[in-house]
Amino acid sequence: MADPTTLTPAQAAALIRPGQRVFVGSACATPRALMRALEELAEPPAGVTFVHGLTDRVGLWSDEGPPTTSYRHRVFYVGSDVRDLRPRDAVEYVPVSLPDVPAMFTDGHLPLDVALVQVAPPDSDDTCSLGVSVDITRAAVLAARTVIAEINPAMPRTRGDSRIPLDRIDHFVPVDTPVTEYVHPPVEGVAEQIARYVARLIDDRSTIQVGLGRVPDRMVRHLGNRRDLSVHSEVLTDAVVDLVEQGVVTGAVVGSWAMGTRRLYDALDADERYSLLSIEQVSDPDVIAQHERMVSVTQAFTMDLSGQVCTERLDGQLYGGLSTGPDFHRGALKAHRGTPVICMASRTPAGDCALRVVLRPDEPVALARALVRWVVTEYGTAYLFGKTLAERALALIGIAHPDDREWLLTAAREQGIVAPGQELRSTSAYPVDEEREIALRDGRRVLLRPTRAVDRGALQELFHRLPEKDVQTRFFQKLRSLTDSAADHLCNVDYHDDMAFAAVVGEAEHEQIVATSSYHLDPRDGLAEVAYMVEPSWQGTGLATTLHARTAEYARAHGVRGFTADVLMENLAMMKVFRRGEGYDLRRELDDGIYEVRMLFTPET
Repeated sequence: MADPTTLTPAQAAALIRPGQRVFVGSACATPRALMRALEELAEPPAGVTFVHGLTDRVGLWSDEGPPTTSYRHRVFYVGSDVRDLRPRDAVEYVPVSLPDVPAMFTDGHLPLDVALVQVAPPDSDDTCSLGVSVDITRAAVLAARTVIAEINPAMPRTRGDSRIPLDRIDHFVPVDTPVTEYVHPPVEGVAEQIARYVARLIDDRSTIQVGLGRVPDRMVRHLGNRRDLSVHSEVLTDAVVDLVEQGVVTGAVVGSWAMGTRRLYDALDADERYSLLSIEQVSDPDVIAQHERMVSVTQAFTMDLSGQVCTERLDGQLYGGLSTGPDFHRGALKAHRGTPVICMASRTPAGDCALRVVLRPDEPVALARALVRWVVTEYGTAYLFGKTLAERALALIGIAHPDDREWLLTAAREQGIVAPGQELRSTSAYPVDEEREIALRDGRRVLLRPTRAVDRGALQELFHRLPEKDVQTRFFQKLRSLTDSAADHLCNVDYHDDMAFAAVVGEAEHEQIVATSSYHLDPRDGLAEVAYMVEPSWQGTGLATTLHARTAEYARAHGVRGFTADVLMENLAMMKVFRRGEGYDLRRELDDGIYEVRMLFTPET
C-alpha cells in the first residue's frame, strides 16, 4: 500500500461521502481539526452518521448558545459535549457495554466506512501510536475501509496495544497543537465526602479502577497512606501519576485511555510501568477477576430501595452510559476479596432525591440488585449483599439525604417493603469518624463503630450466643429471644441523644458483632441510661472496659452529664467495669438485688 497522502482538514472533510458511517476518535484524542472542518462545510454530505464513545467538543461551539451539529451522532456514551448538541434529535444513544463495541465493528453489526483519529508521528518500524486513546479506537482503525488521521507531534507514544500499522492509514492531516488536556473541576462538599468514604474501602495491596467522574478521581487522592497498590482501569488520570511518584502504586498501571494534563501524557510516554490496552481486554471480567483485592468504582445517578442501579439518565435527560461499569463491577465480584462499589450523591443536580422507592420507567437498570454490594453516598456506606428487601431499603434510606428519609420510609411502609411500625431515628450522616480499631489484652483486634439500623439482625444473633445467665443479668428476666422492636431500640439511634456502639470482628462483608453498648438520654436531668452486652468468649479481654470508656467519651462530647445503670449485684464483672470509670456512685438498692449505679462525668456542685 502507498504511503498516506497528506491533506489539509478541509481536503480531508471533502472526502466524506453522503450516507457514510464515520468513526470519531475518543476523549482527549478527539480529532478536533477534522471535526471542525466537517461542521464548517458549506454543504455537509447528507445522511452521514458519526459513531463514537466519549469525545471532547464535537460539533460547532460558540459563546452564543449550545453547540450545534449538521450530522447524526450514534454514541455509546453521552458525555457533556454531546448532551447539549442541537438539534436535540441529532444524538442517538446505543445502550451497549463498551467492551462489546469492537466486535460490532468487525462482525457486521456496525461496519465503518471511515475512521477519523489522532496519532503520534510514524516510527522507524512503520507503526503509529494512538497515543492517549486506545479504547475502541484501535478496533475502529483496523476495521474501517478508510482511515484519516491527524498526525500530531505532541501526541505521546504509549505502550501496550496503541500501535497500528502505518499502511492502515490512508491520509494524514498534520496538526501541531497541544493534546487536549482535561482537569477535573474542583471537588468539595458532597463529592469530597463520597470520595473519602470510598477510599476507606481500599486496603493495601489492592488493585484499583479509577473510573470516569469526579468522585473516582478524587478517591485516588485519598490513598496516599496505602501501600503496594496497582491500577487496572479504563481511564488513567493525573491522580494515578501522584500515587506512582509517591511510591503508593508499585505494581502495573494499565488503562485503555488517558484524560489529564501534559504531566500524565509525559509519564505515559516515558515510564515503562504504564500501558494502554484495547477496551475489550482491559474490561474483560475474567481478566479483572485475576487481580486480588480488585476495587471497582461505578458512579450511579439513581437507585431504588432494592438496589437496582441507573447510570444512563440524570434529571430526565440521557447522560453517561453503560460504558465499562458493569464489566468492572462483575470482575470485582469474581475477584478474590474484591470490592465492587457504587457511589452516588444523595440528590441529583436538580435537587431530586436520587433514591427511588422503585426506579422510574425512563430510568433503565444498568446493574441488577443481586449484583450490588457496597453503596456509598455523602451520608455513609451501606452493604447490601445477603440482605432482605426490607434490610436493603433500611440501609439505603439510612444514607439518603436526611430531609428525604422520612418520606422514603413512609413510602417503603406503604409499599410493604418494610414493616408498618419500622422507624429510622438517624437524621444525620453515619459518624464514620467515630470508628476506632483497638487491640485487646489477648492480642485480638476489634473495630468499635456506631451502630446502624440494619444491625438489628446481628444484635439478635449476639443475643442467641449469650448463655441464660448473661441474658438474666442484662435484661433482668429470662428472655427466649430478642424481639425486632427490642433489637431496633438497641441499634436504631439518632447519634446524639441516643447512641450505640458495636464491637465487630471479621471482614466488613461478613462482620460479626461481639459486644454492644447503648445509651438513651433523659432530657429532664441530662443523664443517660447505659447498658452493655458482651459475648462470653470476649469477656475478660478488657473489651467491656474499653467499650464503656469509648461510650462515655462520646456521651461527654455530646453534652451528656453522666450515665445511670441498673445492675444485678451478682453481675460482678459489670460492676468492676463501672467502678473503673469516672464518677462511679452506687446509689441504692431498688429491689430483688438490683442496684442503681450513677456515673457523673463532672462532679455536682
